[in-house]
Amino acid sequence: MSTATRQSWEGFALDALQDAGYRRGGARTAVIEALAKHDCAVTALDLEEELRDRDVAVGRASVYRALEQLEQLGLVQRIEVCRGTAGFERVDPTGHHHHHAICRDCGRMVPFEDKSLEQALDKVAGTMSFDVTEHDVVLRGRCDRCTR
Repeated sequence: MSTATRQSWEGFALDALQDAGYRRGGARTAVIEALAKHDCAVTALDLEEELRDRDVAVGRASVYRALEQLEQLGLVQRIEVCRGTAGFERVDPTGHHHHHAICRDCGRMVPFEDKSLEQALDKVAGTMSFDVTEHDVVLRGRCDRCTR
């Protein structure tokens, strides 16, 4: 994702928080700024560590609370990385997205895009009496590092 897209997501997210009645500043802003730098999902613990390394004083509970609020507003999506661990990824306001292949052994997450998959999903959605507004595709298996 380009720098301009990251910056536009950050501004979009801050505006959405303000529109929802949340104040700017504090943990929410720190989490948004950190998420804007990631092209793929990141765990809450990784965000906490990243913020701590930057000397931003945000507690673990505040990171989780901020992520929950961002998820409720549709600004991030939760992706189960492995049992009991979730990753959080920005939702691009343009609708552009990617999917993930996740290693069951080490938790490594590999993003991928596939136009023919998107077309197939659109075709399936067209056959249903259901308004599909979003979708996730997660492939699980073993990465090349873990199969060696």
